[in-house]
Amino acid sequence: MKKSLFTPLIFAFILLLALVLVPNKWIIKLIPHNRISQAATELNPFMFQGKYVQDKMLSSDKYLPVYGSSELARLDQFHPSNYFQVNKEGVTPFLIGRGGTESLIHFLNFSEHTEQLKNKKIVFVLSPQWFQPGGADESHFAPNFSSLQGYDFAFNDKIDPNMKKRAIKRLLKYNAVNADPMLTILYKADISKDPLVHSEAALVRPFAKAYQQVLIKKDLYYTLAGGPHRHRTISHSVKNKSWNQLEQYADRVGKKYSRSNQFAITDSQYNKIEARVPELKNSKAGASYGRSVEYQDFQLVLDLLKQSGAKPLFISVPVNGNWYDYVGFPKEGRTAYYTRIKNQIEQEGFQVADFSDHEYDPYFMKDTIHIGWKGWVYTDRAITDFLNDSNKTFANK
Repeated sequence: MKKSLFTPLIFAFILLLALVLVPNKWIIKLIPHNRISQAATELNPFMFQGKYVQDKMLSSDKYLPVYGSSELARLDQFHPSNYFQVNKEGVTPFLIGRGGTESLIHFLNFSEHTEQLKNKKIVFVLSPQWFQPGGADESHFAPNFSSLQGYDFAFNDKIDPNMKKRAIKRLLKYNAVNADPMLTILYKADISKDPLVHSEAALVRPFAKAYQQVLIKKDLYYTLAGGPHRHRTISHSVKNKSWNQLEQYADRVGKKYSRSNQFAITDSQYNKIEARVPELKNSKAGASYGRSVEYQDFQLVLDLLKQSGAKPLFISVPVNGNWYDYVGFPKEGRTAYYTRIKNQIEQEGFQVADFSDHEYDPYFMKDTIHIGWKGWVYTDRAITDFLNDSNKTFANK
């Protein structure tokens, strides 16, 4: 009985030990050459919460990294992933982000790749709804937090020390970080003058280093295995069209899929909220995106990109003005955000495509908060000018 009970456990332990001891270079040799191109539109969190795939992507001139959140999954014929593929602009957008991927998560991600970001053009899509008074809450932060990126950040001595301390103080506000005692001790040692804390950090450091190596190997195995392949339909309907033609086409498509309501919200989304629409009227009175700790978190992103020598284009997405008026979200509470975020970006010398004037532009948004058909057309044009080093005023096109 004992033999039959313990044999599977012993076998499992030996197998686990073997997997851990396999040299990383052996695993890397087995990773398919097309894994990076597959991951470009997969939106697989295993890929963008890891390190290997992004290292390879950022080292290639083929890819244009596009960072954002849930809007990246709104793939249609106008989406940059489709537009740039069929129009052969020389780059392939690589999508990094999902719902809840806000400033602190992007900051940790960028901190993994500071050397590859030097002189690298990237696109960063901003969402107003990130800028709630308390910033990213636990429910959005925790699913997107990467232990590998968290440990790599702890051992990263290339980041400006003051910036690192600011980031750690924010990270320690989250249960997802505090739930890891080794990481918590390492972080506290960076911001504390207490000798006891530094002694504890010295004790756990070797174990933390070992765990970091396990996380690196885990990332390689995930990359080797890949994720569930999502078939993306490629539409050639946007090929070789002028920007005016694309706008008109986007209007037609938007109208076709938004017939059920006066807010130009896609029918499928409106059907989900239709029963609650009457009770939502004036439910957001007094709200504002102009005051939020997210601005501090976003400043960390700006500071790190500046230190890294990256060349970002920020896309400032509006809200659906008609819907926001209906729910009573004050116009000044939106304008405060548009003005503040634009000033914050430009003060660092970065470019921003400010689309705040399009709040009431039908079909610019697909629903209440996500960029839609016409919005992607404007984004495609802004990215094209950015890649061509144009200094035009993006918002006035």
